[in-house]
Amino acid sequence: MSPVGLPGSVQIVEVGPRDGLQIEPTLLDVGTRRELVCRLLEAGLGDVEAASFVSERLVPQMAGAGTLIASLPASRADRVSVLVLNERGARRALESGARHLRFGIAVTESFNQRNQAAKVSESLSDFRRSITAASEIGAKCSAIIMVAFGCPFEGSVPKQAVVALAADLFSAGALEVTLADTIGVAVPSQVEDLIGLVARAHPDRGVGGHFHDTRNTGIANAVAAIHAGATHLDASIGGLGGCPFAPGASGNIATEDLVYCLESMGIATGVDLTSLLEVATWLGVLLDRPMESALLRAGIPRFLDAWAL
Repeated sequence: MSPVGLPGSVQIVEVGPRDGLQIEPTLLDVGTRRELVCRLLEAGLGDVEAASFVSERLVPQMAGAGTLIASLPASRADRVSVLVLNERGARRALESGARHLRFGIAVTESFNQRNQAAKVSESLSDFRRSITAASEIGAKCSAIIMVAFGCPFEGSVPKQAVVALAADLFSAGALEVTLADTIGVAVPSQVEDLIGLVARAHPDRGVGGHFHDTRNTGIANAVAAIHAGATHLDASIGGLGGCPFAPGASGNIATEDLVYCLESMGIATGVDLTSLLEVATWLGVLLDRPMESALLRAGIPRFLDAWAL
């Protein structure tokens, strides 16, 4: 059982096939990326962010996103999501068969201009049109607020700006809103405060966190988010990832590290940890690089079952 005051379960959104691979120098073909998505689903991940519908010229690692999504079994469509940054990408994703869009929008004008060449107000309009397009075919649309805890171009972000943008996104029909620490500057007290503000303002909606481990605070921030009412957390297999438009942003928190932490706290994730480590090892060989995961280096303690779950 989970400790008093903590949820019995938390949804983990696996972002490795998208965020994890988007800055890797080794380009994996569509077939290999499809296999990665399927292996992660088989390991028990309830939501796998499989690709992003962005410029293939700027992000060649995501080339063939439409082909990838179209090749996945229809029976798994409800467990696969994709990242989009504008209405054009949303419509491409929906045409390929995607049924869960995660729409990225920055809270600062500078980052939104650098990341998607649009004003925040323009991205909000795109989001509203994307939700309309998605709802017409029975698909769902969530939102990710980028640089919610700090911007590489504007510095500190007023928390009321994040709260206001989250309210706009929920008002437009967002299924969930995720607050992203895009450059890895957040600390637990800040996370608990900001996630708590949004979660309390929208108690009937899903609020989550996306944390990078740039300054070794990722797991602590994830736990703080849960204490504040987060319903889901993003993580990346092997700790891969980073934003190509955010200087200095290193990898995400490793999915296996997060699963180990939550399950050991009595918070169910539905993920098979042994299978997840096998996927991380396989992917490390493909990329010809060591994974950032602490658990992959140290292993699962033999006595884990004695005190976990």
